[in-house]
Amino acid sequence: MKEVEKIWFNGRFVDWKDAEIHILTHTLHYGGGVFEGIRAYDTEKGSAVFRLRDHLKRLFYSASCLEMEIPFSQKELEKAILQLIKINQVKECYIRPIAIFGYGKMGLNPKGTPVDVAIVLWPWKAYLGEKPISVKVTKYIRIHPKSTIPDAKITGHYVNSILASLEAQKAGFEESLFLDFEGFVAEGPGENIFMVKNKRLFTPSSGSILPGITRDTVLKIAKDLGIKAEEKKITLEELKRADEAFFAGTAVEICPIGRIDQTLINNGRMGGITQKIKNLYQRIVHGKERKYLNWLQL
Repeated sequence: MKEVEKIWFNGRFVDWKDAEIHILTHTLHYGGGVFEGIRAYDTEKGSAVFRLRDHLKRLFYSASCLEMEIPFSQKELEKAILQLIKINQVKECYIRPIAIFGYGKMGLNPKGTPVDVAIVLWPWKAYLGEKPISVKVTKYIRIHPKSTIPDAKITGHYVNSILASLEAQKAGFEESLFLDFEGFVAEGPGENIFMVKNKRLFTPSSGSILPGITRDTVLKIAKDLGIKAEEKKITLEELKRADEAFFAGTAVEICPIGRIDQTLINNGRMGGITQKIKNLYQRIVHGKERKYLNWLQL
């Protein structure tokens, strides 16, 4: 990870090396924090953050699921993110706002624990690269929706993702794929999945997944491109018979899938509809499509 000069921490801009927390920080022990992954892109008008308000809205929703009161408003965090980009003089970056239960109390109930908020950013290319990737269906299931709140972005949820990622990489795959508790396709460890069949786009229904902001973006792009899209329960067999498949997420952006377990998808190549969506997505985030400029914040 490439360090930048400043991090925003509890309302102050501090040096990277000085952004520290206590070893007894509540979230460190119990996983009760919330966060977002956001990207800023270089445009002809300068660095612009993609769907910033949507991401911050979800951050506050996730916090509400833990009965966490973030001691800053959405507007204040919005302003802090834009300032942090300027202070660090980066053109493109990945942005991580995080709110955690801090130091002051132990035990599972976090009530009365102070809430710390930080914003960190760093230059980061597409998480899984640009070429079609290999994906392993993990032995772990996506967290049961009655065990947690699946559409909240809670730090502790990602232990599930860590286990699946370790398993996939140990087996020589680049990424993992979860099924849900019913055996239907769910999502990747940090991204949503789409498949194309007979020129139609499909993605798993919400309920057992984190319905991502990039997922929402893809569905809107597909509509504008005249591609019929549907949210539905997808079996693994259907996915492996797909004409195309790809992951979508802030970190991975639009990432083609070339193989699932030992099954090649589109002979291991990026499909035409995936390419079309990927190309338009890149034009949108770089401010080259007037229709979508309201998604960018300078």
